[in-house]
Amino acid sequence: MLIHRARLLTLAGPSGPRRGRDLRDLGVIPHGWIRLDRERIADIGTGDPPPHLLQRAGAIIDARHRVVMPAFVDCHTHACWAGDRLDEFEMKIAGTDYLDILRAGGGIMSTVRAVRQAAQHELAESLLHRLERMAHMGTATVEVKSGYGLTPEDEIKMLRAIREAASRTPLRVIPTFLGAHAIDRDRPDFVEETINVTLRAAAQEFPGITADAFCEEGAWSLDETRRYFEEAAALGCPIRVHADQFHSLGAARLAVDMGAVSVDHLEATTPRDLEMLARSGTMAVALPGCGFHLNGRYAPARALVDAGGALAIATNCNPGSSPTSSMPFIIALACRHLRLAPAEAITAATYNAACVLRLDDEVGSLEPGKRADIQILDATDERELAFEVAAPGPRVVIVDGHLILDRFDDACAVEPG
Repeated sequence: MLIHRARLLTLAGPSGPRRGRDLRDLGVIPHGWIRLDRERIADIGTGDPPPHLLQRAGAIIDARHRVVMPAFVDCHTHACWAGDRLDEFEMKIAGTDYLDILRAGGGIMSTVRAVRQAAQHELAESLLHRLERMAHMGTATVEVKSGYGLTPEDEIKMLRAIREAASRTPLRVIPTFLGAHAIDRDRPDFVEETINVTLRAAAQEFPGITADAFCEEGAWSLDETRRYFEEAAALGCPIRVHADQFHSLGAARLAVDMGAVSVDHLEATTPRDLEMLARSGTMAVALPGCGFHLNGRYAPARALVDAGGALAIATNCNPGSSPTSSMPFIIALACRHLRLAPAEAITAATYNAACVLRLDDEVGSLEPGKRADIQILDATDERELAFEVAAPGPRVVIVDGHLILDRFDDACAVEPG
């Protein structure tokens, strides 16, 4: 396949997360072409492609000067769940605080009860449905957490459902173990069981899986999170943390001290901890869908980037605090509420998000040898991604070299080679 007459956003550059001003460099080729060889990117060039490549191409896409860019990498989701929280949504509209819903046994625990009742195949089917919706919005790589089981059996069931769904979709799906999500008050010694039984079971069946924790009032304390991370590290699991969503408990500093891959949320992070995070090797992941849906609070991403920090953004797709699967919507929110420039938001949603998942050598940019995960926008200027709200998504999505979304019309034509 060959795509030509394209405005290419390659995001090519040095390895490692983009920081500070480097987030604005999209590696733009104003008029160029890209050739795919099965599931990989073969060549990229400026101007028009050589005639011999056009003659040999199996299919040719005339982008008509539209933006061609990497597919999104959604590096933080809870997209595997059962049931819904529509009643709680109405409670929130009526003024009930999210933490009050959580303390009353709602929120995460209401989804936990539904997941425990669901069979593995039911969880896999519901996840596949959400993955399809994500793909139609331009996403090709998705991280999916457990965390709605909270027993050894149900957490493993979730991870197996994620693995099953991953085997049935062209999208790349990365599982994360989030056994340290809510606290199940009905299970004696829940924290000890999670650390000593559930975490070990997950690490045994899924070696090297990343371990995540939600450190917050009413959830895991700082000391409990530290013990959980110490065991995860001993088992060879990288660590991530949900930190400072509602209160600053010191989890961001703990994560940096323990060499965490990322600190996610950050709505309540102090300026001092933000500076420390920006200077560290730990990435920040902002989740503006939560602020939009819950309480209007957003991570201080502008300050983090200006301090030289490495930032990614993600949907946080979940049934309670961020019910969205749309990365374009997250980019629009990031520009309005995180004060990111459109180019910064695009980098945070593609290349830097790939760095969070340690897949930056495979996805997140358009470079020869990388996986052919590509989208063609219905726009000739990439800033429209940030400007438009609730847009229908890209014109074309290619995942692993396969055309999975085709909205061609006379504005963007495909023809046999």
